[in-house]
Formats: sequence, structure tokens, C-alpha cells
Amino acid sequence: MSRFLYRIGRSATLHPLRTLALWVVLAALVLGAKGSVGGELSDKFTIPGAESQHALDLLKDRFPSESHASGDLVFHVADGRVTDPAPAATIAAALESLRSAPHVTAVSNPFDEAESTVSDDGRTAFASITYDEDLITADMYAHTEAIAHEARSAGVQVELTSSLVAEEGGPEGSELVGLAVAVLVLLVAFGSVIAMGIPIGTALFGLLIGMAGVSVLAGFTDVPSVSPMLAMMIGLGVGIDYALFVVTRHRQNLRAGMSVEDAAGWANATAGQAVVFAGLTVVVAILGLQLSGLPSVTAMGYACAIVVLVSVLVAITLLPAFLGFAGRGIDRLKVPGIRERGPEHTTASGRWASHVGHHPWRYLFGSLALLGILAVPVTSMRLGFADDSNLQESSTERKAYDLLADGFGAGFNGPLAIVVDGATPEVLDTVTATLAADERIASIQAPVINADGAVAVVTAFPTTSPQDESTEQLVKTLRENLPSAIAGSSAVVLVGGNTAAVIDVSDRISDRLPIFIGAVVLLSFVLLVVMFHSIVVPLKAAVMNLLSIGAAYGVVVAVFQWGWGKNLVGIHDTMPVNPFVPLIMFAILFGLSMDYEVFLLSRVREEFLKHGDGHQSVVDGLSSTARVITSAALIMISVFGAFVLGSDPILKMFGLGLATAVFVDATLVRMVLVPATMSLLGTANWWLPAWLDRILPVLDLEGGAMDSALADLDFDIDDDDDETERRDAARVPVGV
Repeated sequence: MSRFLYRIGRSATLHPLRTLALWVVLAALVLGAKGSVGGELSDKFTIPGAESQHALDLLKDRFPSESHASGDLVFHVADGRVTDPAPAATIAAALESLRSAPHVTAVSNPFDEAESTVSDDGRTAFASITYDEDLITADMYAHTEAIAHEARSAGVQVELTSSLVAEEGGPEGSELVGLAVAVLVLLVAFGSVIAMGIPIGTALFGLLIGMAGVSVLAGFTDVPSVSPMLAMMIGLGVGIDYALFVVTRHRQNLRAGMSVEDAAGWANATAGQAVVFAGLTVVVAILGLQLSGLPSVTAMGYACAIVVLVSVLVAITLLPAFLGFAGRGIDRLKVPGIRERGPEHTTASGRWASHVGHHPWRYLFGSLALLGILAVPVTSMRLGFADDSNLQESSTERKAYDLLADGFGAGFNGPLAIVVDGATPEVLDTVTATLAADERIASIQAPVINADGAVAVVTAFPTTSPQDESTEQLVKTLRENLPSAIAGSSAVVLVGGNTAAVIDVSDRISDRLPIFIGAVVLLSFVLLVVMFHSIVVPLKAAVMNLLSIGAAYGVVVAVFQWGWGKNLVGIHDTMPVNPFVPLIMFAILFGLSMDYEVFLLSRVREEFLKHGDGHQSVVDGLSSTARVITSAALIMISVFGAFVLGSDPILKMFGLGLATAVFVDATLVRMVLVPATMSLLGTANWWLPAWLDRILPVLDLEGGAMDSALADLDFDIDDDDDETERRDAARVPVGV
């Protein structure tokens, strides 16, 4: 791979215009594919094998009108009653307009005496809207919102529940904050505007293509609306970090006296190979989300994998072209006041590593205790979906939620759809009586029966909100009690609806999470064994990664579920941890940790192979890599942390969790646990059975210990610059 990447890097540097042109053509093709076959985002979740999915499939087959998209339009007046002549006329006009709207099949009348949907105080009412589509499109939402706007102009407050709002999934602007911080970090790290601009420019170019690829993916499968923002968060972070590693090595090579094309080629052969290794690990880990058994989660994984893969390709092909454009002027446009230090400089991190190495037990137990404390909240983690009470107070969904909760009770926002197949009058009476006997049920609507009288839907409203743990327990209790109540009949009763579906998703992920974690840990262990020819180092890395991720999980639980500092992250109420967060976080973080693991430990191994001193090898390795690792970590933290500023609670969880994990990994793990444990283990760090050492391939991702071997490779360089060929043939690159 070193030979291959060297050729790519050197060729791209010698022919930057050609390389850039190829990428521009590729970008045009992907953007063209987005326009022709790209699809819309879809929050259409399927849960194969779950009871809520069985209920939905039964309705689609036997009672289609009850399986289509529906929601409530909520009306409210500050003074008087909604039944007063003026507001009543406004509401009636709005409902009449809705009945003639595209795709609308039914609109209820809140003033119908038989089924009145006016609150007891008379200030709030709602109308249920049913469509002939499974999902709300942007056009359908826009039409409903326009009608609501007209009613608001007439003095009636009108809000839409979340099921009537089309998810956009677009940028909110918070990512710009992370990008701005990344620019500052790179300016400090490189001390040059040009050197800073190359990683930023290539990362953004790769992100453009990757995001277009996500749109193309949406044309072939259902991609959840949160996927683009999650993919952007990850793509921006890894894109800048991967470029940072390559540019750092390139500048070191230039300082060692190499030509521009040599420096870029060798940077690609060493740091570029580390990028390939780390990036593919991220991709493979994310693709492991297929083990979740949830098509939507798998699609989210595909979206993130596309962006990461493009970032890797850009870092090893387009980035060298930009290095060719910059030439030896990469360090021009210096930033005043920033003193540049080479990697050979003895840094405070080296002195710190030496200090930790002389007191390993103290720091080992101290850091483990701190990580353990951070991870304590994990023991009470409850997976579930946040309801609309956690949205911004200015959003129409949040306003509708509050109005319905105030007017009709908290559980009104999370109805349960009890689907009965074989709905005889006796069975329906039994089902209704069983529901009414449960004190956690606030009210029950009359059964709605299909044309042949065989399938019925009974809607039950809990006393508690959708995200409340009591609602989850109610669903599980009903799934036990209802079938028992009709045991003497041939009827089948299923508890479905959105509230039950999100509970099923949580249960499915809880069941699959241990399997997924085990698979990813095993994969990373095998890859690190191949990389470092050691059993101890990969085992230690796996344990440390689990500790850092556990600490990140703990912080997420403490903030979002326990409410510690919730106002600081902009949430209004506590909520369960979204089931997607621990699953996807684990996949991403186990892959990203490879960046720092490879970059640091390869340097440590290089020094160990030189002199065999376990303690000094850690000191030297940390001294030469700390600046780059710190810069990369700050970029990741700023990019991830910026998403906490957004409005989406799910993205807030991802942002806080990922930023915390990277912070813990770059500080407690790399700066304390690694030097402490490696100093204690000494030469045992690199133990490997002889038989295994003979069959494993030799990789040299950072070029250190294998420099001489790489230098002896007979690179058959074929380019148009004969003078460059003669010069390169006459010299042996050193100091990589």
C-alpha cells in the first residue's frame, strides 16, 4: 500500500490541475445524479418482527385508511371560547379549505356533538386530518401551514402537531461555529493561512460530494431526516482531521529537505496510509449497524459511511494536488505571534509522559476512578424517544403539544392504537372493558371498524406523556393483558401506533446493542493486532475505548435523562436517551479512536524498536505527536460540540456525546492511561506469539520504524518530468 499511495500522492502533486479536473468532473456527476435520481428524506421506520409493525401491516392490508399519515390541527383562543361566533367561523373556514386540499381524505369536526374535541375550558379544540399518503411531503405541509396562517391572521392561534410537519433535515447554522473553531485551531497549529486553508478546503469539497451521495442514496432507500446532519457532523470532523495528518507530515518532509513532490508522496505513503486504515475502520464499524435489525438505522450508517469514504479518498488524492498548487509556499502568509515548533521539539507533553511513567500506579488508578465516576449514570440509562415537549418553544409542534397537554392531558399526545383482527361485538366489549379497567388509561375513543367488519381500531389515551416510563410499562402490560382477556376467541389484538412503535425500536436496539458492541470490539482488536504485531496493545486499546465511550454515555445520561445542566445545552425537560445515540456513537467513536491510536502508538513502537526502552519510547512518542493529536481533538470537539447549539434534541445528544468521548480519549486516555499502562507493562506491550508474528502482514502506517524498508523500494516513477525523475533517482528520501 505504501508504494501505491506514494505513486498517487506524487502524481497528484506533479499534475495538480489534472487531479483537480478529475474531481470536479466526479463532483459534477454526483451532483447530476442527485438531481436525476436523488430522493427525499423519509422518516418511514420499519421494525421487522415487532408487534407495532404487525399492527401497521395489518392495517395497510385490511384497513388502509387507518394506516395513512394523519395528525391534528390545534386551535386556541386566549380569551373567550373557540365556540364563540367569530373564532368558530374562522375554524370552520379553515377546515373547509383543508377538506379540498390535495391528498386530504378526511377532516373531523371539533364541534360535532357526538365526538366533540373541545377542551373543558372551551379555549382549545383540535381537528384530525387524514391523508391518502403514508408520509407528509413538503408540499402537503406547506398547504396546511398556509391555511393555518390565514386563520392566525383572523385572530385564532393555530398549531400543527409533529405528524403534520415535513422534516427538512437541513443545516441549522451551528456547523459554522465548529468550522470557525477548526480554522482557528489550524491557524495556531500551522501558523500559516495557506497551510490552514488546504485542510479546510479539501474537507468542504469532500463534504459537498459526500452529502450529494447521501441524497442519491435517498433515491433508493428510506433515509431518515436526521441522517444528513449526522453525516455532516462526522464528515466535517474526519475530513479536516485526515487532512491535518497528511499536511503535518508533508511539512515535516519539506523541512527535512525533500522536494515538494517527494514530500507529498511520502506523506501519502505514511500518514495517508494511516488515514486509509482509520477511515476504513470507521466505515466498517458504521456498516456494522446492519446488526441493529432496523432498516432506518442501517440507512443512517450508509449515509455516514459515504461521507467518511469520500473524505478518505479526498485526503489521499485531491489533498496532494492542493499541496502541489501550494508548492514551497505552503508556509506563506504567516500568522503574527505564533511560533512554529517542529515535532522533534521536547514539549510539555513529553515531560508529562515522563512524570506519569515514574508514578504509573497513582495515575492509573486515578484516571480509572474518574472514568468510572463519569460512567456511573450508564447503569440507569433508559432508551426511548423524546416527545415534542423537548422542542424549541417557538416551534409549532411544541406549541401544539403544550396546548393539547393543557387542554386534554399529557397522554393525549401519545395515543395507543389497539388493532383487533376478528372484531366481533363481544371481543370489542372485552377489549374496551380491559382498557377502561387500567387506571393509566385516561380515555378511550369508540372503535373504528373497517368495511367488512373484521378489523377494528380502538384508540386509547394514556394519563402520561409519550416519553414517560409509565407509558412504556403500560404498553408492555396491555400486550400481556389484552390477549389473555380474549383468549377464548379466535381474534388477535395488537398494541400499535407511534408511541408503541418507538418503544419497540428502543427494545430492539437494547437487545442488539451488546451483539453490535462485541462485533466492533472484536474487529478493532484484530485490526490493531495486524497493525502493531502485539496482543497486549490492542487488548488495552479496546478496554480504554470502552472506558472513554462509557464515560461519554454517562455524561449524556446525566444531562439529558437526569437533567444535570440541561439548561446549558438548551433542553427544556428531561428525556430518555434516544436509542440511536448509543448505537451510532459506538460505531463512530470506535473508528475515530483509531486515528489517535495509530498516530500515537506507531510513533511509540518506532522509538521502542530503536532502543528497546519502554518508558522512553512512550515519552518520545507522546512528545512528537501531542501537538497534532491535540489539534485534531480540538477540531473534533468543536465540530461535534457545535451541534449542541442546534434545536434538534437528537443532534444535541450526538454532539455532546461525541465531543465528550473525543475529549476524554485525547486527555485521560492518551495523556494518562496510555503512558501509565505502557510504562508498567514495558516490553510486554509488544508481546506476540512467534507463530502469529510470522503469518501477519507487516504494516507501517506512520513510516517510522520502516523508513529504511520504504526507502529501499524500487519506485518505478513514470511521469513527464525527466529532470524530476533523474533527481529522484539520485537521492534517497530521509527523515520521514
